[in-house]
Amino acid sequence: MEVWQERGIPLHIAIRAIENVFDAFDKRPTTRTIKGLMFCREEVEAQYEEWLRSQAGKTESSNGDTSEPFSAEAASAHISRQIEQLRLVKLDGIREDLERVAARLDELMADPGDDAEHIDRSLADIEKFLDNALLTNSDKQHLNKLEKEVLDQLKPYKSGMEPETFAKTFELMLLKRLREDHRIPRLTLFYL
Repeated sequence: MEVWQERGIPLHIAIRAIENVFDAFDKRPTTRTIKGLMFCREEVEAQYEEWLRSQAGKTESSNGDTSEPFSAEAASAHISRQIEQLRLVKLDGIREDLERVAARLDELMADPGDDAEHIDRSLADIEKFLDNALLTNSDKQHLNKLEKEVLDQLKPYKSGMEPETFAKTFELMLLKRLREDHRIPRLTLFYL
């Protein structure tokens, strides 16, 4: 990660590349396991090269800096879309939590500021609140079904994973399934 940072590879590029590797790995399970970020190096490099090509010829802003990948306007538009999507979710168990999330997003959208990192941290905090609500207030029967499916999917890899890594992977996959089932959007700027 430090080498990528020193080379100036934007964080959103590295994260997108790593997620692509894990998504592809999930679709084609093998007996191999991912044991470190070196497994993702080629994809990060490829994504970075593609991003650099896409930046060619872009104009600079009036103060001479290259434009931010996440402008306040783009962040506000993203937040607005997420609020709309959340208001379409029909999930009685977390209705109150969804309303709280929408209210917090409204507040953030009203005054996002110019710091993309601050906006993203705020969105990540709100997303953690929503994740917790999904895990604790979802229909228990549906949750048990998804837990069994995720456990079955991870079973071939369990012996090669540290218990802490397995638990985190299990939780992330479970949350991904819950979000997909209920059409709950991801909030952070990574999904912009």
